[in-house]
Amino acid sequence: MQLPNPLKTPSFLQKLQWVIDPVSYMENAAQQYPDIFTGRIVGFGDTVVFVNHPQAIQEILSNDRKKFVAIGKMNKIGEPLVGEYSVALLEGNRHKQQRQLVMPAFHGERMLANGQLICDLCTKVFNQLPLNQHFLARNLTQEITLQVLLQVILGLNEGEKLQKFKHLLPQMLDLFRSPFSSSLLFFSFLQKDLGAWSSWGKFLCDRQQIDKLIYAEINERREQNDSDRIDILSMLISARDEAGQPMTNQELRDQLMTLMVAGYETTVTAMAWGLYWIHQKPLVREKLLQELDTLGDSPDPMSIYRLPYLTAVCNESLRIHPVVMFSFPRVVQEPVELLGHPLEPGTVTLPSIYLTHQREDLYPQPKEFQPERFLKRQFSPYEFLPFGGGVRRCIGEALALFQMKLVLATVLSHYQLALVDQRTERPQRRGFTLAPSNGVKMVITGRRVRQESLVNMTTTPVF
Repeated sequence: MQLPNPLKTPSFLQKLQWVIDPVSYMENAAQQYPDIFTGRIVGFGDTVVFVNHPQAIQEILSNDRKKFVAIGKMNKIGEPLVGEYSVALLEGNRHKQQRQLVMPAFHGERMLANGQLICDLCTKVFNQLPLNQHFLARNLTQEITLQVLLQVILGLNEGEKLQKFKHLLPQMLDLFRSPFSSSLLFFSFLQKDLGAWSSWGKFLCDRQQIDKLIYAEINERREQNDSDRIDILSMLISARDEAGQPMTNQELRDQLMTLMVAGYETTVTAMAWGLYWIHQKPLVREKLLQELDTLGDSPDPMSIYRLPYLTAVCNESLRIHPVVMFSFPRVVQEPVELLGHPLEPGTVTLPSIYLTHQREDLYPQPKEFQPERFLKRQFSPYEFLPFGGGVRRCIGEALALFQMKLVLATVLSHYQLALVDQRTERPQRRGFTLAPSNGVKMVITGRRVRQESLVNMTTTPVF
């Protein structure tokens, strides 16, 4: 059967471009075939049908577990990072059960309890920066995010164990910081352990050290059996399946790694993009400051979270540069028709978040950063889907948005920042995400003090 709009480029070249420059790969293909096309890539099988028309995405996501099914082995490319029992690789009832166990930690009172922690961590990190000295915004959002996640997931807020995790996790993930080093994840023939001096050997060594820390924490927590703890590890240890059996140590380890790796890379990058665009567009920054000033000197986290223009700025940042390029791939289960194209069982479909967010018919002038578009219109979950959709929608979405809003609000309210390089920051592959190619180089020029008068900016050193 003829698949829809197959790309003519030789298979090997497609796969290479998908790894090295996925943005150009998708944009060039969409110029030929705006709504749906078939590509030859690595990671989800050899042949994949890319979909970016909202109607087709709705058809796929609204028929989750029926006509289209997310099969765990489609994510097997991530197994070296998260393990075979990761919720990302599980299927059916097992996947559903694991999601239900973890979700409460990312919602409601447990999430809100982290609000002041996020604001305090942000202030602490930025206060350590000297005045007029260049820094990478992504490095600072990394520091904040890692500490938040380690407290939420492992219950660590200080001490030697926290410091070890803060050192080892970024060290391991930084191996995949460029498109070329990310190729290690996509081409299995490169995954050769040639000792600690080789890239894959270094990764395995770092992963082993992290595993040692995680397993030690699991064993210690099992012995303590503290029912008052509310971190995710404690919740998972006390959880039981339908047969009354607890999770094994390896199952626990794989879920913890999934939450840390996925939550860390995505949130860090999303906040860095937010800082970039706010300071790239002075009018956006001024409008945002005016809104923040209406809350007074010590706003509570929920008041910040509900601000409409701040929400629009975050949404537009996630639209123009979605950190994750696509939703979880779905496999066709029965003969279906998508946008007039017949698809047979076994066909892999990939809802493209990036291409959907770049559609001119949904977002006029899609390359322009315009938060107002989210104030003028309510987009459907098939038109705006930075966290994916359906039964595989990102489990940490609520915490990620909460943290993004609080960090951006705290930084803008207390510090004057400027971009060091006015050239456009380009998205490039970083593992499975799209990150700013230069890390967003910035400088603190002073401290900001909210004032009721027209002149509300003062410049004093930050130490």
